[in-house]
Amino acid sequence: MSGAADGDWIIEARGLGRRYGEHRALADIGLRVRRGEIFGVLGPDGAGKTTLMQLCAAILDPSEGECTVLGFDTVAQAAQVTARIGYMSQGFTLYDRLSVDENLAFAAAIRNIGADEFRQRRARLLEMAGLAAFGARRAGNLSGGMRKKLSLCTNLIHEPPLLLLDEPSLGVDPRSRRELWRMLHAFRDQGATVVLTTPYMDEALHCDRLAFLHRGELLAVDTPQALRERSRGEVFELLTTQVDQARGHLAGRPGVIAMQWLADRLRFQLAPVAGLPEAVQGELAGWGRLQPAEPDLENAFIQLAATTEASGTATRKAPAPLRIPDEAVSAAHVSVRFGAFTAVDDVSIRIAPGEVIGWLGPNGAGKTTLIRVLCGLLRPAAGLVSVAGVDVSRDPLSLKGRIGYMSQRFSLYPDLGVDENLRFFAGAYGLGGRQRREAMAWAAEMTGLSGIGSRRAGELSGALRQRLALACAIMHRPAVLFLDEPTSGVDPIARQRFWQLIQSLAAAGMAVLVTTHYLEEARYCHRLGLMAQGRLIALGSMDELRAGLGEGDNADMEAIFMAYLERASTSGERT
Repeated sequence: MSGAADGDWIIEARGLGRRYGEHRALADIGLRVRRGEIFGVLGPDGAGKTTLMQLCAAILDPSEGECTVLGFDTVAQAAQVTARIGYMSQGFTLYDRLSVDENLAFAAAIRNIGADEFRQRRARLLEMAGLAAFGARRAGNLSGGMRKKLSLCTNLIHEPPLLLLDEPSLGVDPRSRRELWRMLHAFRDQGATVVLTTPYMDEALHCDRLAFLHRGELLAVDTPQALRERSRGEVFELLTTQVDQARGHLAGRPGVIAMQWLADRLRFQLAPVAGLPEAVQGELAGWGRLQPAEPDLENAFIQLAATTEASGTATRKAPAPLRIPDEAVSAAHVSVRFGAFTAVDDVSIRIAPGEVIGWLGPNGAGKTTLIRVLCGLLRPAAGLVSVAGVDVSRDPLSLKGRIGYMSQRFSLYPDLGVDENLRFFAGAYGLGGRQRREAMAWAAEMTGLSGIGSRRAGELSGALRQRLALACAIMHRPAVLFLDEPTSGVDPIARQRFWQLIQSLAAAGMAVLVTTHYLEEARYCHRLGLMAQGRLIALGSMDELRAGLGEGDNADMEAIFMAYLERASTSGERT
């Protein structure tokens, strides 16, 4: 590396590695982080991101190599490192029974911050985080986004020159994520350094430089733009109404390393120097309009990983749901109240069979509450709901066999094997004997779990647990599938494979409603619903949402999302 004097490198890792018994979590990591930059670390589950962060924080000792942080050796001078950094783990530590002010005061006390300094820093940090009005509120009563910002403040109270953040925005809605990034940029602008891991490729663009990790190895370190340029000329889009047929035509072709089945097009990526033969170009032109596409960071990661897993071409075509109703979901003027609080406020929506609806909104907008109503788990205070041909209010028990539900926390039994989890959920859906065996075999093959039936669910990677949770939710072939933030925290390869499964199910007639904080996933959905403060503030395709704002074709989902939230907050309007 060049471009910085020796004194400007705040982290230097040389041949860094870490073993857990026979497992090598990291191997031969060599990287340097400049003073005053935001440095991002990306990679799939199990890539070694958290291990790398803990080595830099002097929490773990390396099995091989060495690392210096702020000029101190992380083994011989660990105390000097930990005293000078801020470190926020994925399971960040707050004391739920303490207030915002009390959590900050405790963090200041253990860092020996004087009373006068604490008062000044507290006021500045809470103002920066938008928490100034919540000093007396218990941490346990804060929203997810507010908790993340408070945790960040507790790690900034001693004004460290280096901040290490392990997936700080995981599970946080886009608006809170934007506020977190505003804080990080302000911290960086004051001369400090930020090193963070993130599963979100869109927010990785905010970093000055990025490192890609895969299976414990460092694949590349560069700026976001330079990384994207690596796959220029290798990414194409086919605009077509026959995405499934075009995907099948490309599946298994040499050189195709990834495919994304989007709502109105097929996006695919070629291996480096593979090229697209003229004969194939001609064949694809018969399906629709073929054009080069702008590469993104997901394309860069997939090119660098270059694994057969990236293509996801082994997905089996989904059979149709057992019952395809004329209308998958019909909700009219639904409201849910908890005492004086209105969680869902007069929401109406219709979903057709085979339609994929993305459901977006800030934390606490009412998305999960609405899904619980549609699943028959919560009775609305007002409104009519019909799902898969069942009147949910009158006959909720008949609904169970016609819907599938995959929660944020993946309702699996970690001590049971893959097949044992599938067998349990098959029984819960009333499947037995030959019908159960056939359903288990289909679900396992459909989700790529064949051959690992004896492995314990708790030992699986995040991506495999995600696919197992989906298999458990679809084995009875429901008419409607509800997915509550199903891809939170998974890597790009797993996300693309997962969405290919969803599109296959939808093409067979299954209606899918999915909540997500990952705005790039809007591209997979036929329509999008935006919620805020319990209200449905927008509903339509990407083009319809842009038109509703008077935006051009280039407006991305984050700009659309924030514009509708702003308009709703100032005008109180709803769809």
